Amino acid sequence: MQVLVTGGAGFIGSNFIRLLLQESGHKVINFDALTYAGNLENLADVAEHPRYRFVKGDIRDRAALAAVFRKKVEAVVNFAAESHVDRSIASPAEFLDTNVVGTAALLEAARSHEVRLFIQVSTDEVYGSLGRKGLFREDSPLAPNSPYAASKASADLLARAYLATYGLPVIVTRSSNNYGPFQFPEKFIPLFITNALEDKPLPLYGDGLYCRDWIHVEDNVKAMQLVLEEGKPGAVYNIGGGCERMNLDLARLILDLLGKPHSLIRHVADRPGHDRRYALESTRIRDELGFVPDYDFERGLAATVKWYREHEDWWRRIKSGAYREYYRRMYGHRLRPKAPAPKP
Repeated sequence: MQVLVTGGAGFIGSNFIRLLLQESGHKVINFDALTYAGNLENLADVAEHPRYRFVKGDIRDRAALAAVFRKKVEAVVNFAAESHVDRSIASPAEFLDTNVVGTAALLEAARSHEVRLFIQVSTDEVYGSLGRKGLFREDSPLAPNSPYAASKASADLLARAYLATYGLPVIVTRSSNNYGPFQFPEKFIPLFITNALEDKPLPLYGDGLYCRDWIHVEDNVKAMQLVLEEGKPGAVYNIGGGCERMNLDLARLILDLLGKPHSLIRHVADRPGHDRRYALESTRIRDELGFVPDYDFERGLAATVKWYREHEDWWRRIKSGAYREYYRRMYGHRLRPKAPAPKP
């Protein structure tokens, strides 16, 4: 099968492409605009693979989409998205443009070319925030609380509409927080690992008691392959790791793995609309498709810390370039010492 993977030079997309090339006979077209988080170095080891082809392009560009779909695309897996919550708060229009308008253009191209399957890759953040107990199910109401989450929920609903209105075979996947190799160092775990390696502060929002369910990226893309090959059109599949951790505890664990002091943790001003807890109920994908994660969290995190230690050149090039200004803008002002109170 010829699979079009959009956003394939990013973190999850590149891991997914590598898995397909290693574990299946599918042909893969990687369609990516190579914006700040798209990095072809992530796929350097498969760049010459006979079943792999890279095409630079933006999912908002209808002419570029038409050209790539003429290459006999049979299935689409849409990873292409603006994905960082902080960036969506600072610049929501970019997220609406890529995640909503871009997904609409991609759905229309898929419909026009009668693809066999369209997988919309989404996130647990579309469900909003949980209390201390309970899990999000696939039929839980969508209640997004950030511009990023709202843009992804909108894209999910567009995909649903294309199924209902045009009969386009659509599946939506919603995964919990991913971690692992090749993750751009603006996200929580790689940011904290790389900062700790540089003995820089770890900027922890608010009280640090926000809770997330974590899944190793290799487990997530294994689930995605099952969805591609065996998933039921019209279904939504939650992909959870069953590994809930509070951000403060996770920061301490990363520092312990690196032998760094907890004093590197710096509590910073909280971000608006910060969801307290995410956790997914993933019975459907386990029962229907037989998905079982390979990684427990402690082993997965230790392997991830080891990867960033051994790939210092990769993340240092990123942090010394485009990411440097982002880091300064998003966190630098919050880490400065408070000015002393004026003397009476």
